[in-house]
Amino acid sequence: MKTIDWYIIRKFLGTFFFSILLLSIIIIIFDISEKIDDFIEKDAPLNKIIFSYYFSFLPFFINQFSALFTFISVVFFTSRMAANTEIIAILSSGVSFWRLMRPYLISAVILALLSFVLASYVIPVTNRTMFDFEKIYIKNPRHSTVLNMHMQISPGVYVYIERYNNIQDIGYKFSMEKIDSTGLYYKLTADAIKWDSVSARWKIETYQIREIDSLGERIYTGQTIDTTLNITPSDFYFDIELVKVYTLPQINKKIAIEELKGSGSVVEFRVEKYKRIAFPFANIILTLIGFSVSSRKLRGGTGLHLGIGLAITFSFVLFMQISIVFGTYGDLPPLLATWLPNIIFGALAFLIIKFAPK
Repeated sequence: MKTIDWYIIRKFLGTFFFSILLLSIIIIIFDISEKIDDFIEKDAPLNKIIFSYYFSFLPFFINQFSALFTFISVVFFTSRMAANTEIIAILSSGVSFWRLMRPYLISAVILALLSFVLASYVIPVTNRTMFDFEKIYIKNPRHSTVLNMHMQISPGVYVYIERYNNIQDIGYKFSMEKIDSTGLYYKLTADAIKWDSVSARWKIETYQIREIDSLGERIYTGQTIDTTLNITPSDFYFDIELVKVYTLPQINKKIAIEELKGSGSVVEFRVEKYKRIAFPFANIILTLIGFSVSSRKLRGGTGLHLGIGLAITFSFVLFMQISIVFGTYGDLPPLLATWLPNIIFGALAFLIIKFAPK
């Protein structure tokens, strides 16, 4: 049986990597034709186009479509085995249906672990390089104005900004309050606050400081003061795409920071965290479904297997995307939003296996 195990594993992984590499080349060719004008207009160096952009794009593409190509690979070579009566021969020799499933599960676990490592540690690093390239040679900086933002930057320290412009890195109508067990003891208000990228400090303009202690209240005013605050411009402008440049440990730290601030963006970080853990299990679930659907010899052959399987796969992927949107922007808890597709289609996989011919 070990010979058959290695045969199936080689077929599974070989078909997976060949098909996804082939499609990657096709996608890259189409992408080049679409972006060639931007590359020429902005004089993008050839080595950066190849290594900084497209080499960084490959890990993202492989992981993004890993579940789909896992399923296609299983259906493709298993249905061919079924059409050649190899599956019937193996089962007739005394090998159980569950034993035959073992090499499929081993291959699926390998791909699931690969997906987890790529999503949690590799892709965030390559995404930084790819996003930096896009900002310089493809995309123009996005303008954003944040309105009425409140946050806690450290225990007992709260800041408010009425309006913040991310292009100029200027905030208007800024205030900072410090509160302890006795109540408010420090308040700073200012007409404007500007980020100095050279010194990595904030320049506060037209400010008033109010201090309260046991001796009474003191008020200080001034035109300009430089100070260090536990905030950066990125705290006033959240681009959901930036979640993709954090590794899993960095996301955990970011969640703790955003929870302290009381920021609404903590939901996006939680969804991204749980998605990176839940998504690799799609490889295992779709492998089980694909094996159960395609192991039976049908008159329609591979085409019918692929048709049935792709309908299930695209339903899975679509449901996953919808669920994540509800988790990010709706009332669905992030943990449930990311795991709900796995739960539903995992149950479907169990039913399909249960009633599959053995």
